[in-house]
Amino acid sequence: MILEGIVSTTNDDGSPNISPMGPSIETELFDAFLLRPFQTSTTYRNLKRSGGGVLHVTDDVELFARGAIRQFTKTPAVQPAQRIEGHVLIDCCRYFEFQVRSIDDTDDRTEIVCEVLHTQELRSFFGFNRAKHAVLEAAILATRIHILDPVEILREMDRLQIIVNKTAGKSEQQAFALIVGYLQENGVGLS
Repeated sequence: MILEGIVSTTNDDGSPNISPMGPSIETELFDAFLLRPFQTSTTYRNLKRSGGGVLHVTDDVELFARGAIRQFTKTPAVQPAQRIEGHVLIDCCRYFEFQVRSIDDTDDRTEIVCEVLHTQELRSFFGFNRAKHAVLEAAILATRIHILDPVEILREMDRLQIIVNKTAGKSEQQAFALIVGYLQENGVGLS
Protein backbone atom coordinates (compact mmCIF):
# COMPACT_ATOMS: atom_id res chain seq x y z
CA MET A 1 0.00 0.00 0.00
CA ILE A 2 1.18 3.53 -0.73
CA LEU A 3 0.31 6.24 1.79
CA GLU A 4 0.47 9.85 0.60
CA GLY A 5 2.43 11.87 3.10
CA ILE A 6 4.86 14.72 3.54
CA VAL A 7 8.51 13.95 4.24
CA SER A 8 10.72 16.49 5.96
CA THR A 9 14.48 16.17 5.74
CA THR A 10 17.22 18.53 6.84
CA ASN A 11 19.16 20.60 4.31
CA ASP A 12 22.90 21.31 4.65
CA ASP A 13 22.14 24.66 6.31
CA GLY A 14 19.84 23.03 8.92
CA SER A 15 16.61 24.27 7.33
CA PRO A 16 13.75 21.86 6.61
CA ASN A 17 13.07 20.45 3.16
CA ILE A 18 9.35 19.69 2.83
CA SER A 19 8.32 17.27 0.09
CA PRO A 20 5.24 15.16 -0.66
CA MET A 21 6.12 11.51 -0.96
CA GLY A 22 4.21 8.25 -0.95
CA PRO A 23 5.98 5.58 1.07
CA SER A 24 5.18 1.95 0.45
CA ILE A 25 3.97 0.26 3.62
CA GLU A 26 3.75 -3.51 3.92
CA THR A 27 2.29 -3.87 7.38
CA GLU A 28 -0.28 -1.99 9.42
CA LEU A 29 2.17 -1.95 12.33
CA PHE A 30 3.86 0.91 10.44
CA ASP A 31 7.26 0.14 11.93
CA ALA A 32 9.06 0.37 8.59
CA PHE A 33 8.43 1.64 5.06
CA LEU A 34 10.04 2.12 1.67
CA LEU A 35 10.71 5.49 0.04
CA ARG A 36 11.52 5.76 -3.68
CA PRO A 37 12.83 9.27 -4.37
CA PHE A 38 14.53 10.22 -7.62
CA GLN A 39 18.29 10.65 -7.23
CA THR A 40 17.95 14.22 -8.48
CA SER A 41 15.73 15.20 -5.53
CA THR A 42 16.72 17.17 -2.46
CA THR A 43 14.97 14.55 -0.31
CA TYR A 44 17.27 11.85 -1.71
CA ARG A 45 20.43 13.90 -1.13
CA ASN A 46 19.38 14.83 2.41
CA LEU A 47 18.48 11.25 3.37
CA LYS A 48 21.73 9.93 1.92
CA ARG A 49 23.69 12.52 3.90
CA SER A 50 21.79 12.62 7.21
CA GLY A 51 20.24 9.16 7.42
CA GLY A 52 16.89 10.24 8.82
CA GLY A 53 13.72 12.25 8.40
CA VAL A 54 10.10 12.61 9.40
CA LEU A 55 7.04 11.31 7.55
CA HIS A 56 3.87 13.31 8.21
CA VAL A 57 0.24 12.34 7.71
CA THR A 58 -1.93 15.40 7.14
CA ASP A 59 -5.25 16.44 5.68
CA ASP A 60 -3.84 19.83 4.57
CA VAL A 61 -3.90 19.53 0.77
CA GLU A 62 -2.44 22.98 0.25
CA LEU A 63 0.71 21.67 1.94
CA PHE A 64 0.79 18.81 -0.59
CA ALA A 65 0.26 21.25 -3.47
CA ARG A 66 2.91 23.73 -2.34
CA GLY A 67 5.40 20.95 -1.61
CA ALA A 68 4.86 19.33 -5.00
CA ILE A 69 5.50 22.53 -6.91
CA ARG A 70 8.05 23.97 -4.48
CA GLN A 71 6.09 27.18 -3.89
CA PHE A 72 6.06 27.91 -0.19
CA THR A 73 5.39 31.57 0.56
CA LYS A 74 6.97 30.79 3.92
CA THR A 75 8.29 27.60 5.44
CA PRO A 76 5.57 25.77 7.39
CA ALA A 77 5.94 25.94 11.18
CA VAL A 78 8.11 23.15 12.58
CA GLN A 79 9.39 21.92 15.90
CA PRO A 80 12.46 19.77 16.58
CA ALA A 81 12.08 16.02 16.19
CA GLN A 82 12.61 13.94 19.34
CA ARG A 83 14.70 10.97 18.15
CA ILE A 84 16.51 12.32 15.09
CA GLU A 85 18.06 15.59 13.96
CA GLY A 86 15.05 16.79 12.04
CA HIS A 87 11.85 18.82 11.81
CA VAL A 88 8.25 17.95 12.68
CA LEU A 89 5.47 19.93 11.00
CA ILE A 90 3.41 21.45 13.80
CA ASP A 91 0.14 21.29 11.84
CA CYS A 92 0.12 17.61 10.94
CA CYS A 93 -2.13 14.87 12.19
CA ARG A 94 0.50 12.20 12.88
CA TYR A 95 4.19 11.92 12.29
CA PHE A 96 6.78 9.16 12.13
CA GLU A 97 10.42 9.93 12.83
CA PHE A 98 12.55 7.47 10.89
CA GLN A 99 16.08 6.28 10.34
CA VAL A 100 17.43 5.02 7.01
CA ARG A 101 18.26 1.30 7.20
CA SER A 102 19.46 0.78 3.63
CA ILE A 103 19.80 2.59 0.32
CA ASP A 104 19.77 0.88 -3.08
CA ASP A 105 21.06 3.33 -5.71
CA THR A 106 21.03 0.97 -8.70
CA ASP A 107 18.03 2.67 -10.40
CA ASP A 108 17.09 6.33 -10.98
CA ARG A 109 14.46 5.91 -8.29
CA THR A 110 16.43 4.91 -5.26
CA GLU A 111 14.90 2.45 -2.81
CA ILE A 112 15.36 3.59 0.77
CA VAL A 113 14.25 1.26 3.55
CA CYS A 114 13.30 3.25 6.65
CA GLU A 115 12.70 2.17 10.24
CA VAL A 116 10.25 4.14 12.39
CA LEU A 117 11.87 5.27 15.65
CA HIS A 118 9.11 7.44 17.11
CA THR A 119 5.51 8.32 16.27
CA GLN A 120 3.04 10.77 17.71
CA GLU A 121 -0.45 12.08 16.99
CA LEU A 122 -0.75 15.88 17.16
CA ARG A 123 -4.38 16.36 16.11
CA SER A 124 -7.32 14.44 14.74
CA PHE A 125 -7.47 13.68 11.03
CA PHE A 126 -10.34 15.77 9.61
CA GLY A 127 -10.68 13.56 6.54
CA PHE A 128 -10.78 13.95 2.80
CA ASN A 129 -13.62 15.01 0.56
CA ARG A 130 -13.49 14.35 -3.18
CA ALA A 131 -11.85 17.73 -3.83
CA LYS A 132 -9.01 16.95 -1.42
CA HIS A 133 -8.39 13.70 -3.31
CA ALA A 134 -8.48 15.65 -6.59
CA VAL A 135 -5.85 18.09 -5.31
CA LEU A 136 -3.62 15.18 -4.26
CA GLU A 137 -3.90 13.67 -7.75
CA ALA A 138 -3.21 17.07 -9.35
CA ALA A 139 -0.14 17.53 -7.13
CA ILE A 140 1.18 14.15 -8.26
CA LEU A 141 0.62 15.15 -11.89
CA ALA A 142 2.56 18.37 -11.30
CA THR A 143 5.57 16.35 -10.14
CA ARG A 144 5.41 14.27 -13.32
CA ILE A 145 5.44 16.98 -16.03
CA HIS A 146 8.90 15.82 -17.13
CA ILE A 147 7.60 12.24 -17.55
CA LEU A 148 3.96 12.40 -18.71
CA ASP A 149 2.51 13.53 -22.02
CA PRO A 150 1.00 17.05 -21.65
CA VAL A 151 -2.19 15.85 -23.37
CA GLU A 152 -2.60 13.18 -20.68
CA ILE A 153 -2.01 15.77 -17.94
CA LEU A 154 -4.58 18.13 -19.49
CA ARG A 155 -7.18 15.38 -19.79
CA GLU A 156 -6.73 14.37 -16.16
CA MET A 157 -6.70 17.97 -14.90
CA ASP A 158 -9.98 18.65 -16.73
CA ARG A 159 -11.54 15.66 -14.99
CA LEU A 160 -10.17 16.76 -11.61
CA GLN A 161 -11.38 20.34 -12.14
CA ILE A 162 -14.97 19.07 -12.32
CA ILE A 163 -14.58 17.36 -8.95
CA VAL A 164 -13.06 20.49 -7.40
CA ASN A 165 -15.86 22.65 -8.82
CA LYS A 166 -18.50 20.36 -7.29
CA THR A 167 -17.03 19.56 -3.87
CA ALA A 168 -14.24 21.99 -2.89
CA GLY A 169 -14.06 24.44 -0.08
CA LYS A 170 -11.85 27.53 -0.22
CA SER A 171 -8.68 25.64 0.79
CA GLU A 172 -9.07 23.02 -1.94
CA GLN A 173 -9.88 25.68 -4.55
CA GLN A 174 -6.73 27.62 -3.65
CA ALA A 175 -4.55 24.51 -3.68
CA PHE A 176 -5.91 23.40 -7.07
CA ALA A 177 -5.41 26.90 -8.49
CA LEU A 178 -1.75 26.81 -7.37
CA ILE A 179 -1.21 23.63 -9.34
CA VAL A 180 -3.03 24.95 -12.42
CA GLY A 181 -0.84 28.07 -12.35
CA TYR A 182 2.31 25.98 -12.01
CA LEU A 183 1.33 23.77 -14.95
CA GLN A 184 0.62 26.84 -17.10
CA GLU A 185 3.97 28.39 -16.17
CA ASN A 186 5.65 25.14 -17.23
CA GLY A 187 4.04 24.91 -20.65
CA VAL A 188 1.07 22.67 -19.86
CA GLY A 189 -1.76 24.94 -21.05
CA LEU A 190 -5.03 24.64 -19.17
CA SER A 191 -8.25 26.45 -19.96
